[in-house]
Amino acid sequence: MATLKDVALLAGVGMSTASRAISGAGPVSAEAMKKVQAAIEQLNFRPSSIGRSLSAQSLGMIGIFAPSFFGAYYGTILKQTDIELRAMRRHVVVATGCGDGTPRDEAIEAVKFLIGRDCDGIVVLGHDLYDEDLISLQKMHPKMAFLNRRSPQLPEASFCPDHYHGGELAAQTLLQAGHRELAVISGPSATSDNKERLDGFFAELQRNGIARSAVQLIESDFSREGGFGATQRLIGDGHKFTGLFCANDEMAVGALSCFHRAGISVPGDVSIVGYDDDYSAEFSSPGLTSVHIPMQQLTQNAVRWLLNQCYGTQHEIVRDFPVTVTMRGSVAQRG
Repeated sequence: MATLKDVALLAGVGMSTASRAISGAGPVSAEAMKKVQAAIEQLNFRPSSIGRSLSAQSLGMIGIFAPSFFGAYYGTILKQTDIELRAMRRHVVVATGCGDGTPRDEAIEAVKFLIGRDCDGIVVLGHDLYDEDLISLQKMHPKMAFLNRRSPQLPEASFCPDHYHGGELAAQTLLQAGHRELAVISGPSATSDNKERLDGFFAELQRNGIARSAVQLIESDFSREGGFGATQRLIGDGHKFTGLFCANDEMAVGALSCFHRAGISVPGDVSIVGYDDDYSAEFSSPGLTSVHIPMQQLTQNAVRWLLNQCYGTQHEIVRDFPVTVTMRGSVAQRG
């Protein structure tokens, strides 16, 4: 069985260079990396994960906490995390917040689980966590990045778009299409990013002479089932509206299905704006107009920042994530 020493000799590099090339921890020139990779292939070398972990005092794993595994939104985040880690020969460990406790308690327990598994770093999607929770968890494990969450106390570790502006854009899209009788299906009121997008939405309406009290709002849970049920309530209440803002695309897809079954045309009778612009928006019928949040880029930069902290890589980090609107067929001009 080939050893690290055999790889180094065949590649014509030092043992430390070969070790860095294999582990991804530390600088290696492109030429040296090419030689080491050629030697690994020729010798069919397979490094021992246990030995590597002991020598590096690292398990080579990054943890990620997500409130759920389901839906296009979380799928995008998990896939991009895995792509970034595999490029560094690292692996991802995923914990979810599903359980019998409150979303906040489940989130704290899941992050502590990842800390207890000696993950080198942890990505947290913590919209159910309080600011003090973020600080407390970061003290337990300093190498932690917070995705889609803004923390004034931990600005370097926070990666979040401008959800307030996203809400403004959603309102502008409906207003510019001539809709002034509006309804909203929101996510859980306690979640920080939901609150920000709704604040932006209603601020834009206020600037255009529409009071918050004039808009029917139903709180839901960010799921398709929740969007379907909330839409049933809107229809049943008899409140007149021609424009609907759903605080994420999952709920918007549920709303589209409910309207279809009720014989209500979209966008003929009601125009819908979603939020996130995940891949379900493009393939819904009609295509869903949605506020575009660049989650792939957000995830990429959060993970790369964490890799820099954990393994000394030199990834360039971007913190500007423009929010836009992707127009599709679910919004029509009001006649």
